[in-house]
Amino acid sequence: MTTTRETLKKSLSAVDFPADKEQLLDYARSNGVDEGTVDALRAMPPAEYENLTEVVRSVPLDKADEEGQSDSDKARQDRQNVRPGVAEHQREAPANPIEQELGENRKGG
Repeated sequence: MTTTRETLKKSLSAVDFPADKEQLLDYARSNGVDEGTVDALRAMPPAEYENLTEVVRSVPLDKADEEGQSDSDKARQDRQNVRPGVAEHQREAPANPIEQELGENRKGG
């Protein structure tokens, strides 16, 4: 349910503003805009938008694209089952293999 800033601008560049949410959705559907962008437009608050900048501010954008995250970074994050925005101390850490084998963490001494 996200899109990129560039996709949004290309998709809605010919819209006559001001336009409300329903007009933007109708325009997007009738002009073959991709489903991700249409879903992002559906997530906007119902309001009248004066220009494309207001629309861009109201639509959920792809955070990874905005921050320059590469596809490999996204894949690594998915493999680690880490939700974006979760602090390090809130993440589930894999169990220590030595601790698993011995049943407890043995310290020297």
